[in-house]
Amino acid sequence: MKVIWFLRSVLFVTGQSVSLVLFSLVGQGTRFCSLKTRYHFMHYWARFCLLWLRWTCGIRYQVHGREHINTEQAGLILSRHESAWETLALQEIFPRQAYVLKKELLKIPFFGWGMALLNPIAIDRSAGRKALMQLVSEGKERLNNGDWVVIFPEGTRMPSNQLGKIHGGGALLATKANAPVYLVAHNAGHCWAKNSFIKRPGVIDIYISPPLDVSGMSSSEINQKVEAWFTSHMKEAAK
Repeated sequence: MKVIWFLRSVLFVTGQSVSLVLFSLVGQGTRFCSLKTRYHFMHYWARFCLLWLRWTCGIRYQVHGREHINTEQAGLILSRHESAWETLALQEIFPRQAYVLKKELLKIPFFGWGMALLNPIAIDRSAGRKALMQLVSEGKERLNNGDWVVIFPEGTRMPSNQLGKIHGGGALLATKANAPVYLVAHNAGHCWAKNSFIKRPGVIDIYISPPLDVSGMSSSEINQKVEAWFTSHMKEAAK
């Protein structure tokens, strides 16, 4: 069985890599177009990868709480981070987004070139408070321009059954921005684990909270809600 999973994973990674090169290179032709045009083009790579993942590795997903998404107002997404899967799937589930990411990622050939077209919030984590202020400033700007903002408050990928430390950047932006906050939990790590080449077939469950009104809440109170949501839905996904 593991040999079959390995061969199917090889097929997926091959298609993912070839398509990434093609999309990132062709996408450079949209560099001087509007963000709407650039995003519209590049997000088809994510859609292709999800479809290719289903065909080659047998990984599907189902969304619980899609009805909570109000597409009329851009929101802040605070999501679990278990694999590369959610960076693809969130583009399919939510409207146009700006990701908060490490600025070093933009230097990666092809991947970084493609990400740069999507107007991400690229921060230097070693910059401390300066990075937080950049996150708040650019996050508010993106939200005011109608872009959803995606933050992984754990900061790094974690196993499906393990909760990482909830960092304060997402909660701080939530307190400063006049935008609804959506909490997103999932169990992608069961099929596409952190640092694992092997993709295991299965169904990924993704849970979306109703929009939170965080007005009057402190950062610590918001983080408590994030932690509670992640914890409860890790248990739900494990059933």
